[in-house]
Amino acid sequence: MKALIVAGMPGAGKEELLNVARGLGIGFARMGDVVRSFHESSGAASDGIPIGEYASREREAHGPDVWAERTMESMSGDLFLVDGCRSMDEVRSFRRFSDVEIIAIHAPRSERFRRLVSRARDDAPKDEEEFDARDMREIGWGIAEVIALS
Repeated sequence: MKALIVAGMPGAGKEELLNVARGLGIGFARMGDVVRSFHESSGAASDGIPIGEYASREREAHGPDVWAERTMESMSGDLFLVDGCRSMDEVRSFRRFSDVEIIAIHAPRSERFRRLVSRARDDAPKDEEEFDARDMREIGWGIAEVIALS
């Protein structure tokens, strides 16, 4: 299996590539959807634990590649796109399972902020301070290294 890891900061436009993959019949998974699913099913969402905090706690409890391992459960086919890889630990985990290429998607900060606010999801930033804090959390997880090594 060939896995194309689509990396980018939140709001960069990774979804556009997934839409193309969908149109071509290529399988894909959003790691964020996996996190949201576990967040809900664990009861953390109803307990009021923010999703980013939950994701970090799970990494601390189960290892830095926990979300890659959980995402791989849904992967099949000759070619598969993965959206949302956040660290080289996750990339290494995918490499144990498949041949991996990394594609980085970039967008200007102002455009990313606009996109995230317009999504109106629970984790959408309310202001630029929250947006910057989210970016720093993502960078802390290692996303900058994944993007740099794409």
